Amino acid sequence: MFGEAIRRLLHRLFGPRPAYLRGAFAVLGLGLWLTVTGSATAEVSGNLIIAGNGPEQPIIELLVRAFERANPRAYVDVVWDDHSKAVEMVKTGEAHLAVTGSEDGGLASTQIAWDGIGILVHLSNFTKEVTKQQVADIFSGKVKEWSELGGPETKILLIDRPRNQNVRDAFESELGITGKIPDTAKVIARDDKVVKTVVGTLPPLSAVSYISLSQGLSVVSGGVAVRLLPIDKVEPEVPTVKDGRYPLRRPVLLLSRKEPNPLVEAFIQFALSPPGQQIVTEAYVPVTRN
Repeated sequence: MFGEAIRRLLHRLFGPRPAYLRGAFAVLGLGLWLTVTGSATAEVSGNLIIAGNGPEQPIIELLVRAFERANPRAYVDVVWDDHSKAVEMVKTGEAHLAVTGSEDGGLASTQIAWDGIGILVHLSNFTKEVTKQQVADIFSGKVKEWSELGGPETKILLIDRPRNQNVRDAFESELGITGKIPDTAKVIARDDKVVKTVVGTLPPLSAVSYISLSQGLSVVSGGVAVRLLPIDKVEPEVPTVKDGRYPLRRPVLLLSRKEPNPLVEAFIQFALSPPGQQIVTEAYVPVTRN
């Protein structure tokens, strides 16, 4: 309730928020929240290392900056690399938290958000929709022509993601195709390069890839010549991810060692607090009600 009051106040003071200012306004809202209520968590101190390799980096960095504001004696380093093995870094002690989309039996896991996985094609690809099974058939190489799905008379060019990325792990798991994506698929790590490749692929090929829904919706709304395919007659949107109707979604998880660590626990509590979840909404679907 208080978070909603802050949003209304910011709207009256500054008007609608441009997309590039949303994160800044979230942090400003956090500052007002802290002024009235005090710190979101009991103040802690020490050094914390968070590792990841997926599309969550901007939101994690916003959470980190806000957490450090609330805890001036806490110092957080974000170690992010497309090819890093974040979970292994936590296991070996190189990092305290890993941002991922899959649980690991040896580590404690906390979900802080939901993210959809969008199926990205060129805007000119007139395939109306696909089923979840058809997506599995596309990415396992069983379907090779878009015309088999009511689309154009072009061959399907598969764009895969690196094996260590959490988006790929969740995608394969959801579709039941772990290890079945053909080795001939083009592997691209960065989302911007995936989008450029889809846009730049011309007939007789038509490219397809999968992407974090937050990133996909952003490029579509920005006027880039791409679209996201409905799956099982459900549009890929925040409300359909939130209520589970959209069939391809993944959790955004924080993984840590199971032994107690006050700084780790404080950051997790902050990410799940009203100001933390308000920051999460800038890109993902929150798991708690603000």
